[in-house]
Amino acid sequence: MARYLGPKCRYCRAEHQPLGLKGERCLSGKCPLRKQSGSAHSGLPGRDPKVRSKKPTDYGIQLREKQKLKRIYCMLEKQFKLTFKEAARLPGKTGDNMIKLLERRLDNVVYRLHFAQSRSQASQLVSHGHIFVNNKRLDIPSYLVKPGDEISIAPTSKKLTLVQSNLEPYSKNNNCEPWLSLDTTEMKGKFISVPERSDVRELEKINEQLIVELYSR
Repeated sequence: MARYLGPKCRYCRAEHQPLGLKGERCLSGKCPLRKQSGSAHSGLPGRDPKVRSKKPTDYGIQLREKQKLKRIYCMLEKQFKLTFKEAARLPGKTGDNMIKLLERRLDNVVYRLHFAQSRSQASQLVSHGHIFVNNKRLDIPSYLVKPGDEISIAPTSKKLTLVQSNLEPYSKNNNCEPWLSLDTTEMKGKFISVPERSDVRELEKINEQLIVELYSR
């Protein structure tokens, strides 16, 4: 299945909420979803808002939850399903394991460290060789970071205006998620520990159990 290259805002409209796919733009007044909130044109992309929606089935609800989480982490279906299968093999709750695996992805950690404004932008930085892990270049966005790993901007990439502008708002406080540490001056950070499910505040509205039920059919 080819990666979707169209407007990312269609995904947010489909899920009726901003998914953070375009970084800070999703939090600003420029977000089309916020502009359309309450207007006659709001609703699913391609659907006439005057047409009454059918009551969703259990399968439909589970599918929407899966699509939502998959899109938040900017993953293809095959990648996402492999993550679920790995989560199911690990001890503990499959849903919790899945979130932990998603948070360990290198592109996600690069995003969490503010080197990128979005996960898709973070994936590009990784793929283009701008990221080092433990002082070695690593260009695999799906690589699973381990506690203690150091993630940094490649020495030859520290002058990138994109990265500098992304880090600038955090230059005074080095603020990031509690399971990470960040040094904006050196443009590097550390993955301290795997976060607990309850620590990932961005996913408070996600019910991963619905996804487990969907894949367990």
